[in-house]
Amino acid sequence: MNVHWLKKLRVVVSLFFLILTSLLFLDYRKMIPESLFSTVLSLQFVPSFLKFFTVLKITVFGFIVVIVLTLLFGRIYCSTICPLGVLQDVVAYISRKFKSRRKGRYHYQKAKNILRYTILGITAVALVFGSTYLLLLLDPYSNFGRIMTYFVKPLLVWVNNLFSPLLARINVYYLYPVDLKPIKAAVYIVPVIILGLVLWLSVTRGRLYCNTVCPVGAFLGLLSKFSLFKFRFDTQACTGCHLCEFSCKSSCLDVVNMTVDETRCVTCFDCLTSCKLGAMSYTTRKALKTDSVIKPVKVRESNRKMFNGDHDPGKRVFILGSLAFLAGITGISKAKEYVKNAKPTTIPEKKNFPVTPPGSLSIRHFTDYCTACSLCIDACPTDVLQPAFMQYGLAGIMQPTMDYHSGYCNYDCVRCTEVCPTGAILPLKKEAKQTVQTGLAHFVKENCVVYTDETNCGACAEHCPTKAVHMVPYKEDLVIPETNDDICIGCGACEHVCPTTPFKAIYVDGNEIHNLAEKPKEEKLENPLEKTEDFPF
Repeated sequence: MNVHWLKKLRVVVSLFFLILTSLLFLDYRKMIPESLFSTVLSLQFVPSFLKFFTVLKITVFGFIVVIVLTLLFGRIYCSTICPLGVLQDVVAYISRKFKSRRKGRYHYQKAKNILRYTILGITAVALVFGSTYLLLLLDPYSNFGRIMTYFVKPLLVWVNNLFSPLLARINVYYLYPVDLKPIKAAVYIVPVIILGLVLWLSVTRGRLYCNTVCPVGAFLGLLSKFSLFKFRFDTQACTGCHLCEFSCKSSCLDVVNMTVDETRCVTCFDCLTSCKLGAMSYTTRKALKTDSVIKPVKVRESNRKMFNGDHDPGKRVFILGSLAFLAGITGISKAKEYVKNAKPTTIPEKKNFPVTPPGSLSIRHFTDYCTACSLCIDACPTDVLQPAFMQYGLAGIMQPTMDYHSGYCNYDCVRCTEVCPTGAILPLKKEAKQTVQTGLAHFVKENCVVYTDETNCGACAEHCPTKAVHMVPYKEDLVIPETNDDICIGCGACEHVCPTTPFKAIYVDGNEIHNLAEKPKEEKLENPLEKTEDFPF
């Protein structure tokens, strides 16, 4: 049976998932409908697994589909659906184009089982005890999302802003300038390390990251030992030319002993197309057992040394050092200008809790299920969602938080609740979201320009969607803000537009557990026509 078409199919499917997933993170113009997010991401293993415990929808069974596919075909998820895995294949493919034929070869390597199963075990134990910290750091989907958000998207926006004025000169207005909020430099530490590790291993060792660091790869590798379809050598046809070994990015083909390490094989089908003699096959376990009486033809050990070359001890040091570091870590438009304070404010904002997005229920729920994939950050139209550094503590680095200096939460927007793939942010209807109290506004009179400079402002009250912030008489013809906790939803519009620096005169302190605010009372406008029986003029 000719199965060479399997590789072509794998390439097409993997590029489809890579491009589609990338577009979700790079959609800086917010053109992709929210319904597409859950459809595309339903097969991402970790988000689907976490969402299984929070939302009962058909899309949460994606991880079960992945498990079934693995038990049938092996680690097909790693070669076609996982965006980080496909990205590594693309990087490896491009890098090999710049290498000599000999240097571009892969070689069989012994499995680093102690390392990868230790990482898998620690991650699983931490998850059982309610910590998603290691999963946040090592989940391949989330790491891919951070790579797209922190590195590729800014480059794309820069190119957009470079060409938009040039095109405008020739009356082409399809592109327009886009404002991208800067991310704190400290947040880049982990993404830079992961990106460097992934790129370096992709260029030099193919899929070594997937077979040493990635807990999803280790788990699916265990399942693939029992898969229905497996790769095998035809011991009578194989001549020991090592061509299959040279093409194996997982370094799992042992030509000397004619064996395949199924736990590391990512089912890329490269070995099938590289073998010119048809000595590699992809068959069911039944067919494999039928031919198991054939004794493997031993290839001389001298051939192994000739093909493999010298051992590189620096690789292990680099990987272990990187893992040790990771383990140790265990909008409103301001078109209208408001008066700024003449003197710097002196009373700091006393925030006890960070503000989590509406639909996240509580800080505990949010941090337990969020893997910091940054999809909600990309989807947020006002840029209020920003990656945290220490707001949630060391274990919450890169998880989104509401940064009201960057933006505010639009009263009518529920986009983040619709795109979250893990259930950290649960779906909300617009009407329900408008009464979710994520925090409370606190007014610091001594910081307000009405108090310090005796001048009118009212920016906070003007932008409050529920009128929880309103103006009351102060002295003479001045009015000053006052807050109503009952109808405040913590959207941060007041804090965002407050003109005082360096400390705001009004700020939002997060609720550890989200509350329900009262609906603001709608004042009925008086109709003068109802007061007279005569014609009004």
